[in-house]
Amino acid sequence: MSDDDRPEPKYGVYATPEEQRARIQKPDATWALETGESVTDAAVPASASNAGAAPAAVDPGRSRAIDRIITFALLAYALVNVAVAALALLDFPQYAATVFEVMGIPGEFTNLDGGQTWGAAAAVSLVIGYLITAWFSVRRIMAGKVAWWVPLVGAVVTHLVVGALAIVPLMSDPAFTAYLTSIS
Repeated sequence: MSDDDRPEPKYGVYATPEEQRARIQKPDATWALETGESVTDAAVPASASNAGAAPAAVDPGRSRAIDRIITFALLAYALVNVAVAALALLDFPQYAATVFEVMGIPGEFTNLDGGQTWGAAAAVSLVIGYLITAWFSVRRIMAGKVAWWVPLVGAVVTHLVVGALAIVPLMSDPAFTAYLTSIS
């Protein structure tokens, strides 16, 4: 027992505010406000600041800059791909001829009217998907949020929609359906 007949202190019960701050290695917000200092600028005793020092944190400014660079690089890459693919889809008979050649399908694409309509719809969807992805990416960057994943997710979702639109005229072409039934 101490001289004032109190039990031995546990967990800083009888510690002064200064001793408590030194022990928990954090400045007291009330003390910092009373002295006019910010909580992050408040003085911490040298022994407390060196004892049990945590590893340095990643600089948030640097990680945001890296995120912006990656996001805009992905958007630039996507812009080139969207321009090339949209132009190819607008000339759907040539696009279908390329698909036939790559897949080794004998015959010729004959659904020209359907191809032009669905190809134009796919091209417009591709451009709209890119614009929505770019808009959402920029909004996240402006809000200070991580955005590198948005162009990737936008590309997947947009290409699922575009693929569904582009397959419609192919599936209604006799040469394409004959090829599909012959391989099964």
